[in-house]
Amino acid sequence: MSEAEKYRKATYHLWTFTASKMIAMLGSSVLSFGISLYILALTGSAMSFAINMICSVLPRALVAPFAGYVADNFPKKRTILLAQAGGILTAGGLLLYTETIGMSVNAIYVATILYTLCSAFSGVTFSSAIATLVNPERLQSAMSFNQMSISIAAIGGPVIGGMMYGFLPMNVFLIVHMVAYGIAFCLEATMNFTLYSTREKDVEKEKVIASLKGGFRYVKQHKIIMIIMLLSVWINLFFSGVAIGSTYIIIQLLEVNSRHFGFIEGAGAAGMLAASLYFATRAEIKIPLRFSKINLLLLSGSLLFAVLPLIVDFSYMNIVLFFIGLYFIFAIFEMGINMPLGVYMQKLIAEDYRGRVLGLMETMAMSMMPIGMLVYGVLFDYLPATGILLVTSTIVVVITLILLRPAVLKEAHPEFYGKVVEEVVN
Repeated sequence: MSEAEKYRKATYHLWTFTASKMIAMLGSSVLSFGISLYILALTGSAMSFAINMICSVLPRALVAPFAGYVADNFPKKRTILLAQAGGILTAGGLLLYTETIGMSVNAIYVATILYTLCSAFSGVTFSSAIATLVNPERLQSAMSFNQMSISIAAIGGPVIGGMMYGFLPMNVFLIVHMVAYGIAFCLEATMNFTLYSTREKDVEKEKVIASLKGGFRYVKQHKIIMIIMLLSVWINLFFSGVAIGSTYIIIQLLEVNSRHFGFIEGAGAAGMLAASLYFATRAEIKIPLRFSKINLLLLSGSLLFAVLPLIVDFSYMNIVLFFIGLYFIFAIFEMGINMPLGVYMQKLIAEDYRGRVLGLMETMAMSMMPIGMLVYGVLFDYLPATGILLVTSTIVVVITLILLRPAVLKEAHPEFYGKVVEEVVN
């Protein structure tokens, strides 16, 4: 295949995988929204809702390293299509169960676990395949479009789900999910997941344990990858807790109506969408670690503004507008951290190890989320919110300054820092 043909195919991939991801995520978001409301309406129990949330997080965290092994050792296209088919069959099985026996919370738990497992394999494999779907010059655009599809689904899913829930039975939510995944399956079946692959063909597959150990060794041998993974772990630990805290401040302390809180959360998705459009249309960040460091420091500092309405007397409408703006800014800073790091990791990690490293990173990061939620849930019950956010902001700033210190930035980007030193000497 000529370079011109590969470029045209990469352009096709850019739009096709964006469309498939957006359609699949939209169907998933609609179903997730409907199931959440259904569980609350059926049981009236927050614990039942929390159990379903655990079922949607814990299996993915546990299986992600194995999903990385599969992504590195088996054809990515086949893995993704089988995982998508598994998602369709899971929804179809729950639909059949509902039609014959009736919907139950336990059936939803089982379906959620199965769907999460399928999602882990498709998600890790897709993440490890982005760099082989498009040319390196458009990698940032590809990842921006990927995030854009997630943001659109985050905005549109609850809106569509909310309109459907009042008029349509739960079976329709399952059918919508199956149709969306079916369309995504057909689109992904037309893609070439080895277009820009640099791997040798017919490489002997490693055994599972040996392969996973090889992934660990690869991370330990690459200091910058290890630092980024540690940073990801700390960020997920603290900011998953902050998400609990900000919700607690808005709903409990400031008594904002849940309907208005929906607009506040929507502003966060809109901020991600705006940032995705920005990164999709601009040149690739030249020094990604420095760019992410600046945005992480800005995000840490802006956390303190969340307690401002507790100190200053705001009217109700001003509180809502204030948090809409704050969530929008939070999302932009968050994208300013994740997008450059994501592109940098795609290029830094060797293709043979990309699935295992990203799977390990996902496991480490996601395992911190329930810990952060549990710890901060207790803290906000017994300590003042102002003090908690002040301490959290300070800790994150200190961790950022240590992990992304100037020596690390110079080691990660010697070509740019070398030029700076050269210019000063001359």
